[in-house]
Amino acid sequence: MVFDLYFKQYTKWFASYDRNTWNYEDACVIIGLRELYSSTGDKVWWDAVKAFYGRYINEDGTIRLYDESEYNLDRIPGGRALFDLLKETGEEKYRKAIEALAGQMKRQPRAKCGSFWHKNIYPNQIWLDGLYMGLPFYMLYANLTGDASIYDDVVRQFKNAREHIFDEEKKIYYHAWDESRSIFWCDKETGLSANFWSRALGWYLMALADVYEYMPESRKEDRETIASIWKEAMDGMLLYQDKESGMFYQLTALGKTVEGNYLETSSSMMVAYSLFKGALLGVFKDEHYIDAAISALLGTAIQKFTFVNGKLSLGGMCKGAGLGPDGNFKRDGSVAYYLAEEVVADEQKGTGVSMLAYAEYIKAAKAGLIPDSFPHVELFKRNYDPILPTDPGFKATMN
Repeated sequence: MVFDLYFKQYTKWFASYDRNTWNYEDACVIIGLRELYSSTGDKVWWDAVKAFYGRYINEDGTIRLYDESEYNLDRIPGGRALFDLLKETGEEKYRKAIEALAGQMKRQPRAKCGSFWHKNIYPNQIWLDGLYMGLPFYMLYANLTGDASIYDDVVRQFKNAREHIFDEEKKIYYHAWDESRSIFWCDKETGLSANFWSRALGWYLMALADVYEYMPESRKEDRETIASIWKEAMDGMLLYQDKESGMFYQLTALGKTVEGNYLETSSSMMVAYSLFKGALLGVFKDEHYIDAAISALLGTAIQKFTFVNGKLSLGGMCKGAGLGPDGNFKRDGSVAYYLAEEVVADEQKGTGVSMLAYAEYIKAAKAGLIPDSFPHVELFKRNYDPILPTDPGFKATMN
């Protein structure tokens, strides 16, 4: 498929690229590469992961350019593949790096309800983004150490999100909530941000998928709680899937009703990932979930892949969006704000989560979950066979 070609091209670039910062964007690619390796066994993906950590994990276990004092959950997901390296090598430096990030989690400031602040510069604020950034890593740490109190903590934070950020009418979650109701972007009565942002919902759906997977089977009640929240959140999200493309709009609930709202790549692939994983784990049992996942995955490919200067390019990615901090009044959570943020191609977040979605697709296909009736092969042949063989620069790029 076209994804294999694109990811190999992208991985070659990523292996030689250094942003010179410990960040969650690169972490998305690292997590995606890890899952591609898990689904295919192709060492090219895992070698790129090890090369990345070779640049950032020092021999004494310290993490280059990581600063705990920021108390920024975005710094945490870069540590997730360290658990695999520790298991593979037994090297103490990986354990020390894991402990450094876990130390931040233990000391991360919290709202009164018990949930983590998203960052130190966002006091009392719970963002959907943050549940993905922090909680899957925390679950892996719980499994490594046997600290059962972490399981209770993680489930409580999802319950808090359901209680405070979910909209009963729209059946989806707002981007964020300020418990203090003091920040400029929030509703002063509810503490909620103003809009539904599809990438934030995607982060949340991926967090639920990963936490459910990592939760020990012995914790039956916790698994049932996470599954219930996950299924409700997914059912709500699928109400807004574009029927023509299979994708999701930047502003989830507004669709075509607002000029400038667009079909956004990263969120669509996040939903696909969560759907495939939910089907594989037996949470999403009805066939329409698999159909929705394939539609999002292939619809994104059809809508957003282009061929530029001998290389595949995946576009339609919101470069970034957030809320505040205090004083940054541009990031006010308005419709105009979300639609004004730059739309780019081949950015780490969008490409990394696309790796995740495709890796889960491979696993679903191997498990026999992809229905023969779905014309996915024909869609790819019709859209890409005429392109690839006729470009003399393509094979040279890929070799």
